[in-house]
Amino acid sequence: MIGIRYLKTPPTTFVFHYVGGQLKRKGPGLSFFYFSPISEILKVPLTSTTVPFAFNEVTADFQDALIQGELTYRIVDADRVTQVLDFNVDAAGRYRSDDPSKLSERLLNPPQTLVRSFTLRRKLRDLMTSSDALIEHVLAGLKSSELIATLGVEVMDLNVFAIRPSPEMSKAFQADAREELLRKADEAIYARRNAAVELERQIKENELRTEIAVEQKKREVRETKMAADIAVEEQRAAWVDHKVANERKEAEARAYGLKALVEALKETDWKTLTAAGGLTDPRMNIALAFRELADKAEKIGTLNVTPDLLDSLIGEKDTKARKRQSEPRP
Repeated sequence: MIGIRYLKTPPTTFVFHYVGGQLKRKGPGLSFFYFSPISEILKVPLTSTTVPFAFNEVTADFQDALIQGELTYRIVDADRVTQVLDFNVDAAGRYRSDDPSKLSERLLNPPQTLVRSFTLRRKLRDLMTSSDALIEHVLAGLKSSELIATLGVEVMDLNVFAIRPSPEMSKAFQADAREELLRKADEAIYARRNAAVELERQIKENELRTEIAVEQKKREVRETKMAADIAVEEQRAAWVDHKVANERKEAEARAYGLKALVEALKETDWKTLTAAGGLTDPRMNIALAFRELADKAEKIGTLNVTPDLLDSLIGEKDTKARKRQSEPRP
């Protein structure tokens, strides 16, 4: 029959069938025959849709920033969305208007507004490291968005892939990053050098402490030896003092004995002492005789001394002298 068509939809498509302006049937995944001249078919996709975005915004320090990401959403209330947008399809299943394609564009307006409010409170350098905070801020704002509720849409996910500065600022940041890396590299080199110097200092200190300990031990050994030598010298000095005292006592004893002997012999005649001494030398006897004669010279008139007597007194001495002169020298 002309004008009668068959419609079959998957479960991910919500269908509205209007006849004469009245809703006849609706639901996901419907299959039915309809008379196209008096029928209107609306198809609302229930699958999730991902929309990429790129927002050019200005930061708190008046720098340009490009925020790139994607928004994932799905229609959860087909009745509401059909009240706002036209999802009517023709006999070939094509949308009669471009409203379905504009849904994604409309859904990007609230996120862009939220992104702008976030970037205006952040400086560029802070913004480039605040992607997680930006996502939380946008998702929280979308939950209370009136437009999202009116369209019957649920935002499933939001991802921020990049927050890019302008090319000039990017070069400046790269230069700063290079300088920071070079500075850290220099600090690491200085730290290693300082560590090496500190280690060497500790080694020198340990060596010095070792040398000091060795010298201290040597000094203790020398002091001990010196103390021992001093003790020996003190003992030796005490022994010498004791020896000198003993010798002095012995000398005093001998002197006392000699004095006593001299006192005893003081009144004794020298002749008696000579005889007691056992002098048997003839010459000494002759000399003593001459001394006796000298003592009694006033009683002697004449004294004759013969040459033979003189020879007997001095002859032996001259003979010994001549013998010593005649002996061969070695």
